[in-house]
Amino acid sequence: MTFQNKTIILTGASDGIGKGLALSLAQQGANLVLAARNPVALEETATLCNQQGGTALSVPTDVTQPAECERLIETAIATFGQIDSLVNNAGISLLSPFDQVTDLSVFERVMQVNYLGAVYCTHYALPHLKHTQGLLVAVSSLCGKTGVPTRTGYVASKHAMQGFFDTLRIELRGTGVDVLVVSPGFVATRIRERAIDGNGQLLGQSPRNEERGTMSVDECVHQIIEAMKKRKREHLMTLRGKVIPWARLLVPGLVDQLVAAATNPNKH
Repeated sequence: MTFQNKTIILTGASDGIGKGLALSLAQQGANLVLAARNPVALEETATLCNQQGGTALSVPTDVTQPAECERLIETAIATFGQIDSLVNNAGISLLSPFDQVTDLSVFERVMQVNYLGAVYCTHYALPHLKHTQGLLVAVSSLCGKTGVPTRTGYVASKHAMQGFFDTLRIELRGTGVDVLVVSPGFVATRIRERAIDGNGQLLGQSPRNEERGTMSVDECVHQIIEAMKKRKREHLMTLRGKVIPWARLLVPGLVDQLVAAATNPNKH
């Protein structure tokens, strides 16, 4: 797959991985329809993309609202006439031991953004992707592959995303639409800093040392772009990420220990 003159919808495009993807795709001549909740930051991304050689349109969107997702897709079609790829990247995180959660609505909030937002956008985009035999991309996480302490809500949302797109891939056999699930590990974004706690408040700072064991945004973006070019079905980042699914079958207890150690802030 090449991206020259291809129309790509990208959610969560105002910062982090989404912004990096937008800039990389713009450099390869893509037509971009960028979505995020922050209109100012989103427009800044669109401006940079237009300067990099792409054609970018910013569409402020709250993916938890089906009507806004439908409007996003309709705007893409009205502007460019087709959709070649949908990248479901919008996401938030929840960091709290379960027994310290006081506001249960945080689970709904995370599920609405990370899982249902992807479902809504995919629902409205799918007829157009069938027409172009396009590519569906879900930016999940290694948390979609295994349990991780203090991240019950986030892990559940990424497991849901993984299950949804794995099932949809089977349903779409023979249509020409491919489904790619990408699973990064720790990436140098502000997602943990912007995570919510068990009270529904912004965390404000990452609980881990971000200078250790963290992939750069540029490397993460490079891997996603390469996986999109090859129209892969799945891409797990890092050696640890590739080993986890097999290790869970053979030595599940050991995987629990390793994950607990990797996410323990006192060990970093």
